[in-house]
Amino acid sequence: MTVHFIGAGPGAPDLLTIRGRDIISQCPVCLYAGSLIPEEILSYCPSNARIINTALLDLDGIIEECINATKAGQNVARLHSGDLSVWSAMAEQIRRLKEANIKVSVTPGVPSFAAAAAAVGAELTLPGLVQSVVLTRTPGRASAMPETENLENFAKTGATLAIHLSIHNLEYVTKTLTPYYGKDCPVAIIYRASWPDQQIILGQLSTIETLLSKEIERTAIIIVGRALANQSFDESSLYASNYNRRFRPTTAQEGN
Repeated sequence: MTVHFIGAGPGAPDLLTIRGRDIISQCPVCLYAGSLIPEEILSYCPSNARIINTALLDLDGIIEECINATKAGQNVARLHSGDLSVWSAMAEQIRRLKEANIKVSVTPGVPSFAAAAAAVGAELTLPGLVQSVVLTRTPGRASAMPETENLENFAKTGATLAIHLSIHNLEYVTKTLTPYYGKDCPVAIIYRASWPDQQIILGQLSTIETLLSKEIERTAIIIVGRALANQSFDESSLYASNYNRRFRPTTAQEGN
C-alpha cells in the first residue's frame, strides 16, 4: 500500500493534473489540507472514501491515519495545495512514513507562484532584463529563515522575487527592497490566485502598502521585479530567423 502525496494546484479545480485526479479516484482514504483544497477536487474521491481534514490534526495524527489505512490494505491520497516541492511540509511526513516502512509517491502540482504570474499575464524572466526567479519568504512563526537567506541578499541579484507567506510583513518587504530595486519598481500582490475570489493589486514599492486592503492577511503572493511592467526587454534568440536549432536549422547543411 502507498501514501500518494499530490500537489492539488493553487485553487482552481481544473488546474489539478490528470495524474493527480486519477490517483485520487482510486484511493479509499483521502487526507486534505483544510480550506486550501476546493471541494470540487474532493469530488474525485470514490463515493465511499474516508475524507479527513488535516487542519484538525497534528503531525502525529496525520501519520497515524496513514499508517492505519495502509495496515488495512488501503492506499491514501494526501493532498496539499500548490506544488509539493516548496513549503508543503511533505518531507517531514515522508520521513516518518519511511521509518514505518510505508511506500510513498509524489505527484507534482501547479505551483502558486505560477498561477499568480498567470493571473497578471506576466513572464517573470525577460531576455536582457532578468533571467532568474527567487522563491522565498520572510520569517514567520512556523519557520525561521537561515541567516544568509534574506531579502537583502536576494535583492542584490536583481532577480524577480516571488515572496510567499509574507503579506503580513509587507512593510518590511517594501522597506528592505526599495534601496535595491528603487521606489518605482513594479509590485503585484495576488490574493488566492486562481480561486473565484482572486484579487490582484498592482503598484510600486512606494505605493503598494496604501493599495492593499486590510482584509488581505494571508494566502497572497508578493511579486517584485522589473519584469512585471517593462517593455524594453530584448527579443529571445529562440525564435529568431538566424538562430540555428536542431529542429529548425538555418540551412539544410547545418541541420545534417
